[in-house]
Amino acid sequence: MEYRPFGRTGMRVSPLCMGCMYFGAKTPEDEAFKLFDACINAGINFFDTANVYGRGLSETVLGKILSSRGGRDRLVVATKVHGRMADEDPNAAGNSRRHIISQCDQSLQRLGIDYIDIYQIHRPESQVPIDETLRALDDLVRSGKVRYIGTSTYSAWQSVEALWTARELGLNRFVSEQPPYSLADRRIERELLPMARTYGYGIIPWSPLAGGLLTGKYGRGKQAPEDARYADTSPGHLSRRVTEHLYDALDGLTQLCADKGVSMSQFALAWVMHQPGVTSPIIGSRTMEQLEDNLKALEVEITDDDCARVDEIIPPGSAVSPFYEADWGPHPHRVL
Repeated sequence: MEYRPFGRTGMRVSPLCMGCMYFGAKTPEDEAFKLFDACINAGINFFDTANVYGRGLSETVLGKILSSRGGRDRLVVATKVHGRMADEDPNAAGNSRRHIISQCDQSLQRLGIDYIDIYQIHRPESQVPIDETLRALDDLVRSGKVRYIGTSTYSAWQSVEALWTARELGLNRFVSEQPPYSLADRRIERELLPMARTYGYGIIPWSPLAGGLLTGKYGRGKQAPEDARYADTSPGHLSRRVTEHLYDALDGLTQLCADKGVSMSQFALAWVMHQPGVTSPIIGSRTMEQLEDNLKALEVEITDDDCARVDEIIPPGSAVSPFYEADWGPHPHRVL
C-alpha cells in the first residue's frame, strides 16, 4: 500500500477511505466486522463516519469494532457534525458552538476513543458565522479531543473565507474538504480542487461511484435492481440524478471499461484516485462483494489515453448528474 500525505499535515493515509455510513443499518453489525477486517488486511488505515448516520448507530458499531480489534493508534478515524440528531430540540443540529462541542463528546463516547483524528463540519450553514464554528473547533483541538478539522461540501469561497478567518483570529484552520466528486460530476475541478492544491488541503471525495450510478447496473433501458438506490423514480427522489446526459455518458464509459477489461466501478474509483489534488476517495461498500470489487481499483492503471477518452465523454469541470450542491442557502441540516 502506498500511503498518501493528508494535505499539509504530515499525516499519511491509504489511497482509499472506508466509509462506514451503512454500519449497523444496511450492513448488519457482524458484516461490518468482516468489512473492517478486510480493509485492515488490504492496508486501509482510514475510516470515515458521521454522527448523523443512523443518529449515532454507525459510530456505535464502529466503536465496537475498534474496541474489539485494537490498534486504534494506527488508524485515522474521521467523523462529522452538523446534521439533526433530535427532532424535538431546535438546537440539536447545525454549526453552533453548543451543538459542535456537545456532539463531539457524544461521538467520542460512541466511538469509544479518546480523540478524533479528523472532525469535519458536515455542511456549511449560512446562518452561523464561521468564526463561531472555528472557535468551537479550535477549543476541541487545544483540548486534545480532536487532532485536525475539516469540512464537507463547502464551496471554494467558503473554504477561503474560513482560512482567512482562522488566520485573522489565530485559530486552527481547516486542513481538508470532503466534496462529491466522480466521473458523473466534475464541477469541483473548476475552483475547489485548485484552491485545495494552493492551500494544502486534503481532499476526500464522497460518492466517487455517484451513489452507485457508476457501478454498471444503470443504463438506458436497463431495469435497476429493486434495492438499488435510484430504483425509485417518484418526484423529488434522488432519481433526479438519473438524466439523459448520464445515460449518454454511461454508454461511452461502458465501452471504455470493456476495452480496458475492468469493471466500471473499478475504473471510476481509480480515475478519481488519479486526479491531481485528490487524497482518498471514500468507498461505501455495503457488502463483502462490493468491497472486494472496490479494492481492485488499487490495481487499475489510469493512462493519458484513458483520461483523454473520459474528457471526450464528460468534459472537465462538467456534470452529467448533479451531486455538488455547495450553496445550501436556507436549507440547513440536509445530509444526502
